[in-house]
Amino acid sequence: MGNQIHSIMDLILKEGLTTYKTIDSKATLPVLVEARKNDKHHRKGAIFAVRSKEDFTDYGVRGYIVTSKETIIEDADKLTHFTPNVYRTFGYSDEGRTKIVGFEEQNLLQVNTFVVDIDTKEHDVQDIVIASMDQSVGVPTLILESTRGYQVFYVLDKPIYISNVRKYLSLTVAKRIADNIKRSLQSVDADLFCNSFGFFRVPKSDNVVWYRPEAIHTAKDLIDWSMRQDDDAERQLFVVPSKKQNNSFLFESEWFMELLNATGTKGKKGELGRNNLLFTLALTCLQEGRAEQDAFDFIDEMNARLRSPLKGNEIRTIVASAYSGRYSGPAKEYIEALLNLHGSKQVDVKLNSNGWYKHKKDRVDRERSHLAEWEQDFVAFIEENGPFVSMTQKELCEALNMPKSTLNKLVKESKIVMKKAIGKGRSAVTMWTTATAFIKSAIEAARARKESFADALRAIIRMAKLDTVYPAHQKVLTYAYELTKESVIYKEESVHYIRDLFG
Repeated sequence: MGNQIHSIMDLILKEGLTTYKTIDSKATLPVLVEARKNDKHHRKGAIFAVRSKEDFTDYGVRGYIVTSKETIIEDADKLTHFTPNVYRTFGYSDEGRTKIVGFEEQNLLQVNTFVVDIDTKEHDVQDIVIASMDQSVGVPTLILESTRGYQVFYVLDKPIYISNVRKYLSLTVAKRIADNIKRSLQSVDADLFCNSFGFFRVPKSDNVVWYRPEAIHTAKDLIDWSMRQDDDAERQLFVVPSKKQNNSFLFESEWFMELLNATGTKGKKGELGRNNLLFTLALTCLQEGRAEQDAFDFIDEMNARLRSPLKGNEIRTIVASAYSGRYSGPAKEYIEALLNLHGSKQVDVKLNSNGWYKHKKDRVDRERSHLAEWEQDFVAFIEENGPFVSMTQKELCEALNMPKSTLNKLVKESKIVMKKAIGKGRSAVTMWTTATAFIKSAIEAARARKESFADALRAIIRMAKLDTVYPAHQKVLTYAYELTKESVIYKEESVHYIRDLFG
């Protein structure tokens, strides 16, 4: 397992840290000299690490700064959390060098991985992997188990480097990717409000429950996927703001009044509370064009009305953060979450954009629908009529109002659409399903009768093995292969079948 932790750290951190310690390294001199020569080719930063969850306090974070991979690998068993993404500047805020500073997102040097926090164990590892393959960006690289849930890592093949070019454009893009990944995993209760580039669990021998070093992701693929997600949700990555108006559109809205009346808000761990409430109100002031001092006076007055108010200096920090230039206004998701937790009734949340958005044309107005939309139509049809549907290609095209050429392209390119012809000639029957529906049915069969686990794997192979292995079939084969790694029952037998398949 020690070698595995070394592999994980090396895969995640890449060239962001020096390979070995500057002082007291255990590497031999020739190895050290060669590593230092290679380290000069990349800019180096640091990560932050803490020894205990209790080191996260209201008065700062107690921990230390790590500048070499050798250090983090040696110390892994003594640590609880670290920042898997690398920062450019770093330091301590006290003379005793116990409180660390510098882990603000605009101080990031490079984004190595996107991490999703799932703060529940209602879903197991297989559920998370299937949701990730079917609804998100693909197979995760790493899953760590915590006392309350899981943390899912999607490691990049090459880092996304962060700079202040074009107002931190690369950071904006990275944040949107992170947000879309979390949104795509709502079926397994991914935490939407977890800091995407903060502290996460340190990989250890006793918490790694899934590790696939070959399952790494390219920035281009994630950007393309994120853009498709945005297109489906009809939201833009960038808004071109117009001159702010001193209107009161938001101040007069019903949801704003509900938040003002939520004076009992305090919050608890893992829940949006007072800070989030006041921060959202401050962002509303920002979007309505109010001066920062006016916003402070307003938020300070609101805070005084709370049953458990914050301290004055905390109010100043909240307002300063809202007016820091990183935000343009409140987020609808946060407002709705606050209302669900602390509001007295359900109200619609409508925001005045104060800007220009590019809206998608209606589907009927497009010359050619996105392939992803046809894919969604197919999935919806299978979910309603499946999991296995027996139809000719012509019948399916008529049922979906889909051109035959589009269906042929889906079968060849989609990682979701599965087709299998059973029999020959006029008696042949074509079965249609999705990769996820097929995987789930195989797993359910295996769970229902443990002794049929190997049979379930045989079924996967029979269904997916064609003369031409299309993307969706390859996805199923890959999952079958991963399933054998996790299995205990019939492990040797199932591995034998898969090895025969892959030659």
